Amino acid sequence: MYDVAVIGAGIAGMEAASRLAQMGYEVLVVEKDGRAGGHVAGWDRLFPFQRNAANLAAEMLKMMDRGKAVKVLVNTTVADVQRDGQHFRIWLSDGQGVTVSAVLITTGFKLFDAHRKEEYGYGIYDNVTTSADLERMFASGKPVTTKKGERPQRVAFIHCVGSRDEKVNNRHCSKVCCATAVKQACEIKQMYPDAEVYCFYMDLRMFDRHFETMYLDAQTQYGVIFVRGRLSEAAESIDGRIAIKAEDTLMGKMLKISVDMVILMAGMEAAEETDKLAGMLKIAVGKDGFLNPVDEYLQGNFTREKGVFVAGACTGPKTVSETLADARAAAVSIDEYIRDGSEEKSLREEIIEKIRNKRVEIRNRRMKNEEGKSIEF
Repeated sequence: MYDVAVIGAGIAGMEAASRLAQMGYEVLVVEKDGRAGGHVAGWDRLFPFQRNAANLAAEMLKMMDRGKAVKVLVNTTVADVQRDGQHFRIWLSDGQGVTVSAVLITTGFKLFDAHRKEEYGYGIYDNVTTSADLERMFASGKPVTTKKGERPQRVAFIHCVGSRDEKVNNRHCSKVCCATAVKQACEIKQMYPDAEVYCFYMDLRMFDRHFETMYLDAQTQYGVIFVRGRLSEAAESIDGRIAIKAEDTLMGKMLKISVDMVILMAGMEAAEETDKLAGMLKIAVGKDGFLNPVDEYLQGNFTREKGVFVAGACTGPKTVSETLADARAAAVSIDEYIRDGSEEKSLREEIIEKIRNKRVEIRNRRMKNEEGKSIEF
């Protein structure tokens, strides 16, 4: 029997499992993909300090394996979950059944499918790609090129694709897209210093420490051009370049330029399995598809179902640092929950033992009284 089941082996799941193992718990991690590490394992560098993403994921995996108290099942999903008293009975897609004291959901997010914004031409025009595609190009170590293998002279980044967009039913901000665009724009300039790089944004949300410095460096050191305006149209020319139209809302005029590559900053959506798990475990889902904790302020890792916890981007878009901090908080909450349950059990057993001893004492006293009465007669 395992103590805790962690559903999802991205960075939130790995961090929480590591912390729980350090606390002495036996942890089962269930991952639908063929490897642990989630999105981060496939990225190149992390903002704002350009840390190697794959190395970070590998280091976390090594830490998780250190105590041998964590078992990871890849290519596995949860088929069903049922409460069994104070425990949960989980049936897995491989036919296994396990019993645990607590469940932690760390299913993370999925990237918005840019095909849904047909006006941007993803999947239609050869040189329209996404931020995730570009990140994989960087991670490959090969030069970024157009579909024809040519060096791009002009690149446009389009912010908020699938975020803050009522048309695709995503009102929320995906939080990391602005910083990712600035990071990737700088990387393009590092690779091709003579290239012209544009960022078309609605609002720049550089909210965290060091992000504003990164934005300033993009302008002063790399010459990235920022245009406040949303892309309205993209069309492919005969030579494979992309003609884009956007309104520069600061200048109050329409802007038309041709670029060699268009990079769509795809936002975050709730992972596909999140809604299914929510139904199994009877926990709340928000209108945006992400899971709702009991209290955003005081119980951010708790759900309305006792013993079921949440961490990471399954409750909404987060940075890597926020995700890891949330995972650590969840581990502490689970530890407190299990220990409190054990203490309650110990207290109940102690009370039962006291009652049992009291009954024995009363019975013995009665027996003595009966013996005394018989002697008197």
